[in-house]
Amino acid sequence: MATVHVLTEGYVGDRVAGTVTLIRDGSATVVVDPGMVANRRLILDPIEALGLTPEDVTDVVFSHHHPDHTLNAALFPEARFHDHWAIYQDDRWDDRDADGFALSESVRLMRTPGHTLEDITTLVETGDGLVALTHLWWNADGPAEDPLAVDGALLLTSRERVLGLSPSLIIPGHGAPFSVG
Repeated sequence: MATVHVLTEGYVGDRVAGTVTLIRDGSATVVVDPGMVANRRLILDPIEALGLTPEDVTDVVFSHHHPDHTLNAALFPEARFHDHWAIYQDDRWDDRDADGFALSESVRLMRTPGHTLEDITTLVETGDGLVALTHLWWNADGPAEDPLAVDGALLLTSRERVLGLSPSLIIPGHGAPFSVG
């Protein structure tokens, strides 16, 4: 089964940082949203504490292309990079739709537009249930209506799709993980 480790919890206020997460599943080591943080050590130190190096990261997933979720991607020189429509590595650009794409046995991607039209959610099957890493929520408190959403109705539809999967945990774009309920 896959394991999920929040490397740094994001926040929004006078300053902004994205939540950065590491997933381990078999030979896959995945970082989701290596974006803006106060200091890169807030990403690197927890990785090293898990006995890993940046070169061990096999995949990086961008929930969407805002800098607060992508800025530190270059920390992972060996990784494949995933977004809504392609996989990138070195000088290769391989088109593919993210919806349903499996990074490993327990990790797959799902299109969840709303905040942007290109948003994706990373779904992870763990021993404790399904974990959804998503920007459909900024944090546990919402906001109920995303003030920056390109399509609020579409965002609500995407939230319903994710909640319909009965995740045991949601890891939002800018906050601590929270249980659904």
